[in-house]
Amino acid sequence: MTRPHGTIRQSQLLTTFGPGAMVDLPHYSVIVGGLDDWTFGGERRLISEDRLVAKLETFLDLKGLKLYAPPVESTDPQATPSGVNAWQFPEWFVAQHSEMRGRVRARPLVHRQGLVRERYEDREGRRHPVVPVRFVQACPNGHISDIDWPGFVHQYKKPPCLRPLWVEEWGTSGDLADIVMACECGQSRSMAQATRGPEALGYCNGQRPWLGPRAHERCLNKDRKAVPHRLLLRSASDAYFPQVLRVISIPDADAALRMAVDKVWEDFLLYAETLSDLKRERKKARVFAALEGLSDQKVFTEMQRRRGEAPAVQKSIKQAEIETLMATTEEMGEDLPDGADFYAKRRPLPSDPVAASLDRIVLVHRLREVLALAGFTRFEPVMPDVDGELSLEVRRAALARETTWLPAVENRGEGFFLSFRPDAIKAWLARPAVKQRGDQLVAGFEAWKARHNIDKKLTFPGLPYLFLHSMSHLLITAVSLECGYAASSIRERIYVGDTGYGILLYTGTPDAEGTLGGLVQVGRRIEQHIRAALEMGQLCSNDPVCAQHTPDNVQEERFLNGAACHGCLLIAEPSCERRNELLDRALVVGTVDAIGAEFFRDES
Repeated sequence: MTRPHGTIRQSQLLTTFGPGAMVDLPHYSVIVGGLDDWTFGGERRLISEDRLVAKLETFLDLKGLKLYAPPVESTDPQATPSGVNAWQFPEWFVAQHSEMRGRVRARPLVHRQGLVRERYEDREGRRHPVVPVRFVQACPNGHISDIDWPGFVHQYKKPPCLRPLWVEEWGTSGDLADIVMACECGQSRSMAQATRGPEALGYCNGQRPWLGPRAHERCLNKDRKAVPHRLLLRSASDAYFPQVLRVISIPDADAALRMAVDKVWEDFLLYAETLSDLKRERKKARVFAALEGLSDQKVFTEMQRRRGEAPAVQKSIKQAEIETLMATTEEMGEDLPDGADFYAKRRPLPSDPVAASLDRIVLVHRLREVLALAGFTRFEPVMPDVDGELSLEVRRAALARETTWLPAVENRGEGFFLSFRPDAIKAWLARPAVKQRGDQLVAGFEAWKARHNIDKKLTFPGLPYLFLHSMSHLLITAVSLECGYAASSIRERIYVGDTGYGILLYTGTPDAEGTLGGLVQVGRRIEQHIRAALEMGQLCSNDPVCAQHTPDNVQEERFLNGAACHGCLLIAEPSCERRNELLDRALVVGTVDAIGAEFFRDES
């Protein structure tokens, strides 16, 4: 049984302190409460982003979903308290008091109910401080609970033994085999046995302590079978993986089309049933003026959509963004002094040969990024795919008993966008050396799927994505030296598809003013930074080992990367949209291995 204990007050609770995350406090550990336990002292701040809400409603199978900013602590001492409640977890503690048990020193393992004023009382009546036990049990569906320590020590025999438990440490390495849980009755088991098969800790009982008492649910896998518990270190990096969906707020590329058709719909186009009828109506002065600059086919498709004859086109998150960026002519959006959501200007292409493969450079003076927390997993991260979409087949741990809203954060900033000529990408893909490198990367991808038992439907994202992703990392490192931002504060957005091939590098902050234009200045001299990025990528401090790495090497288990390591391509994970995976600088620039698969062959 858990209980409310303390309040965490943070303005950004999505990626670190979301519901279900464990946080160490000075004297105990807590698990952040679900959305039902978030208290708003005043009025909740609604965050509007229709595209993001529509996607989340689809993924979570919910209707009427709303996004709200997390509660913020008020500076007014008279105001109603606001914040995020947390529940004490785990409820087993190790006393900071040791005694000799045979030839080894041991410390008492005691449940919260056995404490006296949150301290352990020994046989002489002296009280000692305690710390939360390091080990808990969890499952990939996000459920988590205390280990049944009496049951574990006695191998779950009935009736249970109720004698005191001790933690014995037989070595100094901290290895699981050296940590033994013992009972005064003489029974004992090492923690290494907790990792040996599903019988070691039993099967998951669906406990969700972040949602409060009696919030458990039935836990089954895809085959409708019970899920075994797995040992989890409370502070381990795989204890909590938030599933965050993010979008860039951009003008709707079809908004101008819809507004133009609105002007003449009822008077002229409502009864135009064929493309020939539309062409006849466009000869009229009023229709001609309203639809000027729009093709007949686009207008006719919009007419069919209004009549229900053509289904609404469901665009992926990134597709809608790159369509807008690729449609930018001289400028798009509004440059308002009080902070517009989006304002971008296209700059002429430079004459420098290093930029010969570019077909568009867009300076994004203002942008707005909205992030929403959809759920979380444990043990294995589940990221959006290369199109920015979350998988519908993934089971996410619930953020509330009944979800009606989700926490979201909006950031305002600036950046620049580069797109590459499709014909240049196509010519690069046709080269034999590129195809051979692609076979190696696909083999690594398949080995990764087999090792992690990944759904067979998941397909390789393609060489253009790996090329753009690797180029993006090199650019982030190169531009951070001059733009005024640390590399960890620059984020990337990779676009690959029929609309185009592009990279958006941007930065943002939660305040209303946004940022100061450093990345826009970089975009004005992008050819110099591309050249610097290519020079940095040619040689890694770990070469030739890095350059000669093959993705399907089962001994190294770096299946998703080619020539990529901390000495060249890996950057701060908040900056990367793929957790530093799907990278290979050999696709960008020539390396010491000289495989000939580089895109910038002439410029390297």
